Amino acid sequence: MSNPVQPPAATTEATEVTEVTEVTEVTEVTEVTEVTEVTVWSLEQTSPADLRPATAPEGDVRIVRSEVVLPEFSRFLYSAVGGDIRWTDRLALTYAQWQEALERPGAETWVAYVNGTPAGYVELDPQDDGVVEIMYFGLIPAFRGRRIGGHLLSYGVARAWDLAERWPERPRTERVWLHTCSKDGPYAMDNYLRRGFRLFDTKTELEPDVATPGPWPGAYGV
Repeated sequence: MSNPVQPPAATTEATEVTEVTEVTEVTEVTEVTEVTEVTVWSLEQTSPADLRPATAPEGDVRIVRSEVVLPEFSRFLYSAVGGDIRWTDRLALTYAQWQEALERPGAETWVAYVNGTPAGYVELDPQDDGVVEIMYFGLIPAFRGRRIGGHLLSYGVARAWDLAERWPERPRTERVWLHTCSKDGPYAMDNYLRRGFRLFDTKTELEPDVATPGPWPGAYGV
């Protein structure tokens, strides 16, 4: 008896389905900003008698108050004097904001001219309770080292002390103060101390490194 013929076995084709998940690696790029440690010194005078004026330099040096509120001129002075020592805090101000700062009652800008050319300036900032800050002070690089800075600072501080004589709505000045930092020129602190300022505060800050702005790109070869 023969074996019956077995039907062919059913063949099931198994298809392996592989789910492919595309993994996208997202790398967060954090821009690293270089910072510099900066020492900030605050100094003050509490009486007009504290001021020790410097000797006026020889030559045609005149100091004149800029009585027309003109942001264009103020910005020129700011960038020309502070460009190489990285003054940047005002560069982002709008025209209206700059004008508002200059129009505050008691705000004054005194400009030093050498042979008719602007050489530097002092900007006075009126504050509460008879306080006046020397907000900005300095010389354009071409005029540094010519004994102009001590004279300009002396004149500006004297004008801070007699500010109320020109602004009757202001109280009499009781205190004049300023701050300087390690980014300023090597003779800045000595100039302030010689004029009778006294140190009252020292602190250290980390500030981001910024390109030297100058009055225009490349002014100082950077």
